[in-house]
Amino acid sequence: MRGGRGTGRGGPMARGVAAGRGRAEPGRVSFGLCGTGAMGGGGSAARRVTFEADENDHVTVVKGVRLSETVINRMKETSSPGARPSSRQRSASGDHDLRGATAVNEEELKKRIAEELALEQARRETEAHKRLKQDQMYVRDELGKVLERERTASNEHLTRAILRERAATEEERVKAERFAKQLEEKDRELKKHDAYYKEQLARLEERVRHLIWGFYLPRRLSRSINLKSAQFYKVTTEQYQKAANEVEARFKRYESHPICADLQGKILQCYQQNSHETLSCSALANQYLHCVNHAKQSADENWN
Repeated sequence: MRGGRGTGRGGPMARGVAAGRGRAEPGRVSFGLCGTGAMGGGGSAARRVTFEADENDHVTVVKGVRLSETVINRMKETSSPGARPSSRQRSASGDHDLRGATAVNEEELKKRIAEELALEQARRETEAHKRLKQDQMYVRDELGKVLERERTASNEHLTRAILRERAATEEERVKAERFAKQLEEKDRELKKHDAYYKEQLARLEERVRHLIWGFYLPRRLSRSINLKSAQFYKVTTEQYQKAANEVEARFKRYESHPICADLQGKILQCYQQNSHETLSCSALANQYLHCVNHAKQSADENWN
């Protein structure tokens, strides 16, 4: 800590005594104080404090530091008339006593100002630490809110995706069940048609057999066969052969084979083995449908 230079006329001290007037003239004292630097810093820096005093050595203006009421009251007590001699007494006692008292008061003031600066610095650091904690709590709360919003949005997105997947799975299951029912209906229809065709063919064969044996063959044979009988037999045989050829050409034997029998057996076996997971048989069902449609188109082209 270093002392400042006085700006009065009486000497190097903070106050000067007016020559020939017998009273102290208002002066200014400036000195440096060593205090802590910025908040949170570990170093120290010199701070210059400037204050002015009136003719009664009362501090009126302090520049460079903010003084509290306690320090001001202490300064007033120190500079009171009871604690200090009046300006006339100082003039009578001489410049030496005045300078000694002024130096003591300045040292006391410097000490008090340094203490006040330390208290002020501690208070500011406490407030800064408190504000820092409040800011940290605010940032933590905001981060928590942002994370909660993100978590809620993610859960909603996941829920929508699960619902879409469930809807698609349900749709595939319904489609597979519908295909299975269509396959069963087509199989029943094919079996019904096959039985009908077999029945009609059997009836036609029976009718032709009755016609041939009832109308074209002679009912009785004679031991002596004359020419007419031979001709009649020949004509009858020719007519029988002709009728048989016509019937055979007109009503050909139709052999019915199940359409896509191998795929049909695989599908039935798949549905029996996977009764609770019908979607696993959807590929076979699609192949069977394509096979049936292709066979139907081929049959239509052959009939045309």
